[in-house]
Amino acid sequence: MTLAGAPEQGPLRLGPRVFAPAEPVVMAIVNRTPDSFFDKGATYALAAALDRVDQVVAEGAAIVDVGGVKAAPGDAVDAAEEARRVLDLVEAVRERHPEVVVSVDTYRAEVGDVVCRAGAHLLNDAWGGWEPELAEVAARYDVGLVCTHAGGLPPRTRPHRVEYDDVVGDVLSTVTALADRAVALGVRRDAILIDPGHDFGKNTRHSLELTRRLDALVETGWPVLVALSRKDFVGEVLGLLPDDRLEGTLAATAVSALLGARVFRAHDVEATVRVVRTVAAIAGAAPPAFARRGLA
Repeated sequence: MTLAGAPEQGPLRLGPRVFAPAEPVVMAIVNRTPDSFFDKGATYALAAALDRVDQVVAEGAAIVDVGGVKAAPGDAVDAAEEARRVLDLVEAVRERHPEVVVSVDTYRAEVGDVVCRAGAHLLNDAWGGWEPELAEVAARYDVGLVCTHAGGLPPRTRPHRVEYDDVVGDVLSTVTALADRAVALGVRRDAILIDPGHDFGKNTRHSLELTRRLDALVETGWPVLVALSRKDFVGEVLGLLPDDRLEGTLAATAVSALLGARVFRAHDVEATVRVVRTVAAIAGAAPPAFARRGLA
């Protein structure tokens, strides 16, 4: 069994890595945007982005997720500009860190095609299949795909008075349909993840309920990715701005890990690695780094 009594799952195979069912995996966020909500463009320049990659790999990230467009509304970024922002970093990470899984956060099939030709291993579609051709790109290049629930909203829009009869039920039906479609198109089953899409097409109460009932997604058998880092639902719980949301993020991360999530997308990599490793040890899924207490 995996964490928190989840059903048996198979290994997750992404690029150069094979992740065991009970192995928590941290995905580091590296933004190639000048207007990210948290880092405010700190890794927009290539040199700064590569320094960030070196840092997060040293801190324990197994996946690096590169994004060229912020999720929130803002200045228009066309596909050509998005590809330009991420392509050189994808190529550089492949050369510099061949053991690392390179993910690209994009909803565009055109961008997916470009980065897959450059060697990306995973396409992180945070907007719920808005361009359904993106799954076809994943199949064509034999790369992984993240299937996310975004409530049917167009990319880069915020929810407004969104309602669900049962948000968990809506998420389950949406992401499993996306995953099944991807398999039918030829994406490897062991390279597909599902993401409930915290904050995307949801208010804070929806995101809290999804966290509380995350085991329902785990029970589908698909590996679950959670993207919780410093999001608005954490900020609204605590009444804090992004700079002060670390503790809330880590609390949500610990709950998600205990309920069976397998991949954790994070800004704060070292802290996240320590949290999920501790939860894995508590759950009996991983041994301590050492156990000398009481033996000397």
